[in-house]
Amino acid sequence: MTTHASQATQPVTLPASLDEAVAALSAMPAAVPVAGGTDLMAAVNKGRLRPAGLVGLGRINEIRGWQYQDGHALLGAGLTHARMGRPDFAALIPALAASARAAGPPQIRNAGTLGGNIASAAPTGDTLPVLAALEAELIVAGPGGTRRELPVSHLLAGRDMLGPAELIGFVRVPLLHAPQVFFKVTGRTGPGRASASVAVVLDPARRGVRCAVGAIAPMPLRPLEAEQWIASLIDWDGERGLAPEALTAFGEYVAAACIPDPEGSEQLPPAILHLRRTVAALARRALGRALS
Repeated sequence: MTTHASQATQPVTLPASLDEAVAALSAMPAAVPVAGGTDLMAAVNKGRLRPAGLVGLGRINEIRGWQYQDGHALLGAGLTHARMGRPDFAALIPALAASARAAGPPQIRNAGTLGGNIASAAPTGDTLPVLAALEAELIVAGPGGTRRELPVSHLLAGRDMLGPAELIGFVRVPLLHAPQVFFKVTGRTGPGRASASVAVVLDPARRGVRCAVGAIAPMPLRPLEAEQWIASLIDWDGERGLAPEALTAFGEYVAAACIPDPEGSEQLPPAILHLRRTVAALARRALGRALS
């Protein structure tokens, strides 16, 4: 891949394990970890980043698959979008598979990874609202073989950050065995980039509905009051269907919570009003699809 980076020699380390990668970052604090490089190389090519060194994660087999753990799926941070989009993974976590399939053209899906999507924390990251709705957690590898856990939403909101030489190793996602839906709308921000996205997840065991809205703010937004309200209307022991009016009201509730009216007599600009209507439509459709 052609870059405009300096011709100065840059050390590249290719560790074979997660702990080796952490050790390499500890020994070379100015180095940057790289997996698929879909965001990193774009930043280098545009002159926004000049890494002093690279720690490649592509040879770490332990983070390229997934396993079952106490009713959860433990997903390796090195899982590519293309791998998550396959039918066997879609049967496991449908909404995450749908978001992975929507993550851009094949060359991006083949290279981009789950951990990279989280670490980059771009507002338009397609997997992020799904992970927020699923209330996923990260397992972070640190120096000396340490491991710690933190919610994905805490990292995305800046409430807890990765420390020096720490790496996202795994993502733990609850297996709900219930309908999940991801929808997004693209705009003029680039090929496949979302202008708004919505993930809706049903949790029958807790009689709950989880919803997250992406791309309209720096982090995914959870309309908690809308979730609780709509969950109270669902007959969890019966058909689980809702009247069209309830679905419409849910969409509007979600949109108003995520894009509230300004204070005073001000009106929302037409573009923002259109975005709010888009979010309302996505939330209504996503919940309707999940309940059907």
